[in-house]
Amino acid sequence: MEQRISIVTLGVADVAASRRFYEALGWSVGMDVEETVFFQAGGMLVVLWDREKLAADGGLEDPGGWGGMTLAHNVRSDDEVDRVIETARAAGARITSQPAPTFYGGYAGVFVDPDGHPWEIACNPGLPLADDGTIGLPPG
Repeated sequence: MEQRISIVTLGVADVAASRRFYEALGWSVGMDVEETVFFQAGGMLVVLWDREKLAADGGLEDPGGWGGMTLAHNVRSDDEVDRVIETARAAGARITSQPAPTFYGGYAGVFVDPDGHPWEIACNPGLPLADDGTIGLPPG
């Protein structure tokens, strides 16, 4: 198995409402097929699909609530962290961690989308972004 993630599919209660939320963040839909919404996110896809259908497709029990995973969106400055968090707030997100300095010398905040998926927005000087937005581990 190659060491990469191709697609993150978020199980949502209302695909249309979640689509509107992500569009309010500034995301553009790349494809909308059979009640499934696809966003191009750098070199991968983020997909919105009905939560019950996603669970059934994977043969999973859906206990609801937080699934033990947080998505992260790294940015280039503390000001950008603040802007993204405020954009998310205006789009209807719940802010669970106000932007603040972190233990690793960065700056971050967290919002939760309408379906409970947490997003950390972070500026991490130890993991700078390339011009194209990709992130990598430092050499060594």
